[in-house]
Amino acid sequence: MECYTLASSSSGNAALIRGGGAAVLLDAGISARRIAQSLARLGMTPDELDAVLVTHEHTDHVGGLATLTKHCAVPVYASRGTARLLRCEASRLRIFDAGDAFAVGGLEIRTFRTSHDAADSVDYRIDAPDGSFGALTDTGYVTEDAARVLTGVELLLLEANHDVGTLQSGPYPYHLKRRILGEHGHLSNDAAAEFALHCARHGARDVLLAHLSAENNTPAMAEYAVARRLQAAGCPVRLGVAPRDTISEAHTVCRASLSFA
Repeated sequence: MECYTLASSSSGNAALIRGGGAAVLLDAGISARRIAQSLARLGMTPDELDAVLVTHEHTDHVGGLATLTKHCAVPVYASRGTARLLRCEASRLRIFDAGDAFAVGGLEIRTFRTSHDAADSVDYRIDAPDGSFGALTDTGYVTEDAARVLTGVELLLLEANHDVGTLQSGPYPYHLKRRILGEHGHLSNDAAAEFALHCARHGARDVLLAHLSAENNTPAMAEYAVARRLQAAGCPVRLGVAPRDTISEAHTVCRASLSFA
C-alpha cells in the first residue's frame, strides 16, 4: 500500500492511496486539472480511480469535485450529511452513514465521525492485503471513534495544523482563533504528537503530517513537536510533512516487511 499527497493545506487537499489492486482519491480540494496533472506524474489518469472518498464539504476538500465528476465516471463516497451539500454528478454519489464500512475493489474501507465545523465530517481507514492506511484531519480533537478505528494502522496521514503559541500570538481575529482551538476546529502539533505516539505504540511505522497552517505553523515546528514526543517514548517511526502545493514522496508500507518487536 502506498500514499501520496497531491496537495495539503488550507488552500487545497487531495491524496492518492493505492493498494489491493485499487486506487482511491481522498478528497478533491484542488482543481480537476491539477488532480489530472498530479496523477499523470504518478503514472495514471482520473479514469483509473476506483473512488473518491470525501471527508467533508469545505472548499479546500471538494473544490475540484464538480469538474472531476463531469469528466470522469468515478464513484464519490460521502456521508449522508455531506452528500446533501456536494456539487457533483448525482449519479456518482455513494452515500453512507458515519461508522459504515464498504469495499472498493480489494480495499476494505471503514468510516468514522470526526469533530469539525461541517455538516457530517468523517475520515477513513483503508485496509488491504498489502497494508493499512488511516487518515485523521480536520478535527478539533481525536474522537473516540477515531482512536478506536485507527488503532493498528501502519501508515497514518495526520493533521498537525497549528502551533498553539504561534496561533495565540498571531494576527488572526479572536473568533477565528477560538474556532481553530475549539472542539470543532483543527488538531495542534501537540495533539498530533500524542496521537502519533498512540498509533506508533500500536503498529504505525510511517506518519505523514498534513494540513499545516501557513500562518500558524511551519514544517519544522510540526515535525519537531511530533518527533520529540516519539523519540522520548522510544518509538522509531518514519516521519514526514506533506508539502503544501506539490506531490509528496511515496509513503509505502508492506505488512510482510514489518517487524513489531
